[in-house]
Amino acid sequence: MNRQMSSPLPHEWKTKDDEFVMRTYSRKPVMFVRGKGMRLWDAAGREYLDFVSGLGSCVTGHCHPRVTKAVKEQSEKLIQVSNLYYTAPQLELSEKLVSRAFPGRVFLCNSGTEACEGAIKLARKHMREAGMPQRREIVAALRSFHGRTMGSLSATGQPEKAEPFAPLLPGFVHVPFNDLDALEAALNERTCAVMLEPVQGEGGVYPADVAYLRGVRELCDRYGVLLILDEVQTGMGRTGSLFAFQLYGTEPDIMTVAKGLASGLPIGALLAKEEVASSFGPGDHGSTFGGGPVPCAAALATLEVLEEEGLVENAARTGARLLEGLRELASRKDVIAEVRGLGLMLALQLKEEVAEDAAAAALDRGLVINNIGRDVLRFLPPLLVGPFEVDALLEGLEAIL
Repeated sequence: MNRQMSSPLPHEWKTKDDEFVMRTYSRKPVMFVRGKGMRLWDAAGREYLDFVSGLGSCVTGHCHPRVTKAVKEQSEKLIQVSNLYYTAPQLELSEKLVSRAFPGRVFLCNSGTEACEGAIKLARKHMREAGMPQRREIVAALRSFHGRTMGSLSATGQPEKAEPFAPLLPGFVHVPFNDLDALEAALNERTCAVMLEPVQGEGGVYPADVAYLRGVRELCDRYGVLLILDEVQTGMGRTGSLFAFQLYGTEPDIMTVAKGLASGLPIGALLAKEEVASSFGPGDHGSTFGGGPVPCAAALATLEVLEEEGLVENAARTGARLLEGLRELASRKDVIAEVRGLGLMLALQLKEEVAEDAAAAALDRGLVINNIGRDVLRFLPPLLVGPFEVDALLEGLEAIL
């Protein structure tokens, strides 16, 4: 792409942000006003290629016509009645998720954090129902990320994110990722579940080894504990399979899904096998907005687009092309220490703490990319990304790095 300077944030909006919005985000100095497919446009009309896609949520691209049509039609019929009553989109979505994942039941909520909170509650309730109330500890991985509410933050293996909010909830143990011996050493008569991401996303895009994840499943079976897979970021085709566990050949007892589920609308899902799901009874868990008709309609349309337009297969195919291009770039750029990832969930590990500067330089060139901390660049494009966009990204990274 031709080099272009990103437009400054319009002054009146910067003033409003400074005056009225809590400062919980480090925003880039650009205001996006429109999106279509892989492209975004800012308030000055400048065009960008989006390799962040709403932190991986816009899997079908921005404003896919089939998704927007489903949202429009549903919002004109019924927006909200709460979970005191049945709605067709929720039941249809639950059926489709179960049929594409594993036999069991679904709880629908509003986000990945909420799905992980539900998974924690369900695992502990299941052990209590099974007559083992002492089993309430959850073993998670260092560098993991499961959310920002108190339960999901307690499960998150990043002390720097949790320390300002201490004390956290008790009952969580953290061990190194991809280390079976460390995991086994942490399992005991108090353990109720192991909670892992197939690919650690916010922690730096670290995929689980195939042998490791299969070994985790074996350990869980041997010690009688549940396996929770957090597929909030890896699910919905991101890794080249609808769910990452299918690539690994390792089925969980509980799974969480969110980001890409409704192409950018807020929704999350907690899936569990029947013998685990049955531990929840009326009043044990709930959500006012969870599984509302509009986001469920968007999720149904998203599943149709992923399957009928071959976007999951494209994630595998184009992800391999991007991975190869990044590795070739790394062979020529000494600043790159490592290339990691799976499907269209990829990262460059840099040798120097210049990721934020690189992301800013990319934005100036019309490329939207994400830095994780100071030394990792992450790429989460919509699953419809093609060779042209991949080549444009590689060309831009060549110049920036």
